Amino acid sequence: MSRLIALLCLLPALAWAAPSQLRIQGSNTLGGALVPALVQGMLQAHGATAIELRPGELDNEWVIRARDAQDDPVRIDIAAHGTRTGFAALAEGRADLASASRMIDAGERKRLSGLGDLRSAASEQVIALDGVAIVTHLDNPLRQLTLEQLAQVFSGQVTRWEQLGVAGGEIHLYARDGRSGTFETFDSLVLRPQRLRLSAQAKRFESADALVAQVVADRQAIGFSSLGTLHPAHTLAITAGDGPAMAPSRALVASEDYPLSRRLYFYLPAQPTPYARSLAAFAQSSAGQAIVAAQGFVAQQIVPVAVAPLPDQPPTYRRLADTAERLSVSFRFQPDSALLDNKALRDIQRVAGYLRAAGKLRGSVVLVGLSDRKDTPGRAALLSRLRALAVRRALARQGVEARQVMGLGDALPVAGNAQWQERLRNRRVEVWVDRSASE
Repeated sequence: MSRLIALLCLLPALAWAAPSQLRIQGSNTLGGALVPALVQGMLQAHGATAIELRPGELDNEWVIRARDAQDDPVRIDIAAHGTRTGFAALAEGRADLASASRMIDAGERKRLSGLGDLRSAASEQVIALDGVAIVTHLDNPLRQLTLEQLAQVFSGQVTRWEQLGVAGGEIHLYARDGRSGTFETFDSLVLRPQRLRLSAQAKRFESADALVAQVVADRQAIGFSSLGTLHPAHTLAITAGDGPAMAPSRALVASEDYPLSRRLYFYLPAQPTPYARSLAAFAQSSAGQAIVAAQGFVAQQIVPVAVAPLPDQPPTYRRLADTAERLSVSFRFQPDSALLDNKALRDIQRVAGYLRAAGKLRGSVVLVGLSDRKDTPGRAALLSRLRALAVRRALARQGVEARQVMGLGDALPVAGNAQWQERLRNRRVEVWVDRSASE
């Protein structure tokens, strides 16, 4: 009898030690809370029961155990030690899916070519949007910085708050660790364009929550973190090039106009495991996107947004703002191309679905193409219109008949023009819908 009791006591431990049906590694931003929540939502949607989440062996690791619809055991392992670790685990066969808070780079793509082209639309899936927010103590009176000032601060060229026009003494820098996709995004958008490196005086954190907690407690602090982990910290508006100062609001992150907007990804092999495929599909669904929003990130669901007309906008754009609402998405393109990028391909379906539900498939949509600055007169206007026409064709295949297509060239920049990343952000197509139009 004692042996039987001992065996029964061992059964739960053995179940937790069972082989994993899905191994996810990568971003701490995603893996800290969003990925576990999506996994649990996916399991519930597929009829699983007895779903239980436990911490793993190390910090930022999780084990999820459940019984599937056939009452078979399911185990899913999540490790969130940084975006780079996810791609490394895929390459070494230790992960079935990588979560990433930045796009896969050329070297990683090449190393993982044996798993297929991870930049294909099926493999590279944007599951959420986020903003890298610049955070300070609540008592800090500073309200905005340019990207150039931000680079000078975090590289150590500017070391005192007085150099930025406010009192405060020495600036204390807080940054994510080198494996973090959040840091790599900040590095690529802020430091590297200025050919600068992060100051050696910056205190580094693996955990976004821990970083923000330190900023909140330090009156001299400045740091950066995900929009989903801000808590009570004060955020700064950021100016990029000729664009206006923008705070990390959900509307500006949804349209990717905010200068430090970023995409959050799942990367799957060309032949994914069934659970990896199911999780990616669930993350793209309405139920999955609702979880994205509930976890503090920006979902990709389409909503109309009222935009106030401003004096410095082109007259046609101001008239549009008076009579129409802008949808919460901007279509963007592959580098040096009029081809829609992977996110835009899915957004075409989302926009068509929204218009269909609203009864506005025909005659209510205005597409506004915008461009980066060009040296040749008229070229920016031409390219912006061509990109808007490409979106019109893609929407037409979904049953959407646009009322008007316009190309406004470089009239409304959201970034500078010196770096390729800035030019890519300025190349976009906005979708506007008449307020009163309906079928």
